[in-house]
Amino acid sequence: MSGGRLLAAEAAADHPDFALALGFPPDLPEGGALVLGSRVQLSRLLTNLTDNARRHARTSVALTVRTGDRGVELAVDDDGPGIPEADRERVFARFTRLDVARARHDGGTGLGLAIARNIAHTHGGSLTAHTSPQGGARLLLRLPTPQYRNDSMHTSAHRSVRT
Repeated sequence: MSGGRLLAAEAAADHPDFALALGFPPDLPEGGALVLGSRVQLSRLLTNLTDNARRHARTSVALTVRTGDRGVELAVDDDGPGIPEADRERVFARFTRLDVARARHDGGTGLGLAIARNIAHTHGGSLTAHTSPQGGARLLLRLPTPQYRNDSMHTSAHRSVRT
């Protein structure tokens, strides 16, 4: 099972009353899209993104993978309240929680997106916030394919990971 399909299965098991959609382009190779990196760190990044989306969604989260000329994109969309445009950079700062009324027991310390963005940057990628077609937030992860990675990023800790 690919990493993306495994993630979807785990999320569905954790939240059986929650709708989670997973989309792959028809031209995606059977083995998935190849990126180089630490399996542990990339798994943490994906977990942080999906946990954040589930925490803020009303009823559904969608993960969509696309491949491009220079890399792989993963869009994590939810149907929650979204992120105001003025706060779209601030959500990546450590300990940032936009809804001050939320109690800590509702989840989130304000570190998840900061950690996710740091991991994306460490792997030569980016993580940005947008408006989702579902009306909530879209977190867009872009990671380079191996041929577009900066050589200084290649270390023994970074191995091939298929999404």
